[in-house]
Amino acid sequence: MNKINLLLVSLAVLTFACKGFSMQADDIPRSFNRNPDLKDLGVRAKKVESMDSLLQSFVDERKLNSVAGFVAKGGNIVYKKAFGWKDMENQLPATTDDYYVLFSQTKAITTVAFMTLVEKGLVAIDDPVSKYFPEIPDRVVTKVHEDGTYETRPVQSPMTFVHLMSHTSGLNAGLVEEIRRSEGQKTGTFAGFGGAMPEKAPDGQHSFGGDYNAKYLEDEMLDLAKYPLGFDPGTAWNYHVSTNMLAYLIERISGKPLRQYVKETVLDPLGMTETDWYYGKDALKRFVKTYTMEEGELKPGSQIYVEGAVSSEQTYCEGAIGLNGPIEDYARFCQMLLNKGEFNGHRILKPETVELMTTVDRLQGVEAWGEGFRFGLGFELFNEIKKPVPAVSNTAFAWGGLFGTEYIIDPENNMIALFYINMYQRDPLYPLFLEKVYELFN
Repeated sequence: MNKINLLLVSLAVLTFACKGFSMQADDIPRSFNRNPDLKDLGVRAKKVESMDSLLQSFVDERKLNSVAGFVAKGGNIVYKKAFGWKDMENQLPATTDDYYVLFSQTKAITTVAFMTLVEKGLVAIDDPVSKYFPEIPDRVVTKVHEDGTYETRPVQSPMTFVHLMSHTSGLNAGLVEEIRRSEGQKTGTFAGFGGAMPEKAPDGQHSFGGDYNAKYLEDEMLDLAKYPLGFDPGTAWNYHVSTNMLAYLIERISGKPLRQYVKETVLDPLGMTETDWYYGKDALKRFVKTYTMEEGELKPGSQIYVEGAVSSEQTYCEGAIGLNGPIEDYARFCQMLLNKGEFNGHRILKPETVELMTTVDRLQGVEAWGEGFRFGLGFELFNEIKKPVPAVSNTAFAWGGLFGTEYIIDPENNMIALFYINMYQRDPLYPLFLEKVYELFN
């Protein structure tokens, strides 16, 4: 009898454990709930109306031409609206299906794609980059002479993939950027990854501050590898180009073009069918026109990044910038990360991988963007010292794009929020939106 009772108890415990596991799995939303009961979520109609009024005021006061906002709590879409004009001159109203130029929001997707290679066992985050790309620089520039020649010394430690994902690689930093910009001015190649925006990119190419004559990302990275580093890896912060090198390493390790690999491992499984680097000509009408604020007046800005995305024959894809798409597409990516790696019936990353990327500060001892600035693998990590608004939890992480596309993923509050505009110079309106987001659930 004792053995039978023990067996029954064991079966009961096992059944309970399985149910508990099943409940936890069921708690992960496989898709967005588009028609939740807002009252059940504690969201009052007046709070939604207040958000509407705020975003409409940005348009009425001509602070921007259009804005889209998206908020989801536990996979329930609480807010998804657009205000203003996709094209002010032609009075085309904005919608939540409009395409935005995402710029650096590309970086997080590239980083996640790389981490799928890590999970496949093809590479480790602490591996030296030279293991896969022997030509990677292993010297640091110390002095530049008037004739353009320079002196170097060996690096104190080799560059790893952690350095690429945290923008501490030393690539194109400091004196190196000056060397490359000077050479670019002499040759007219725009080399330098950080110079002024040109008025027109040759052949509609969609690079920012890079070499517009490069046909493939490989061309640009092989050229970059000819130069020394600006500092020892892991000792300073230099934003942007490291993610392009990471993207090139994705190509070398996977054996596939960046665009193909990202689509296969991230975009397609998540159902991000409208997010891409390039489109056919007919997609131009889907894009929000780019505007700029000049002397307090809203004016059309250069459209080179919108027009550059409409090129079916383009071969150059960056990992640092270049993706475009509608706000809900990227919300799928955010929800996947909130779900610890799973969404749309597909697991992109393991929970422990997402935790590794979004909880460990990789800038300890490194001066970056002000007090409290912390960065993981592809994301800024918010904390008690630095956060966009006080209501943001210390578990939240995020990044954004040059033209004002912003998002936040807040695990403690089980929430994602996205704020999309398409402007050059602009007022800092995102914190005002974010305050209203957290008030929705107050």
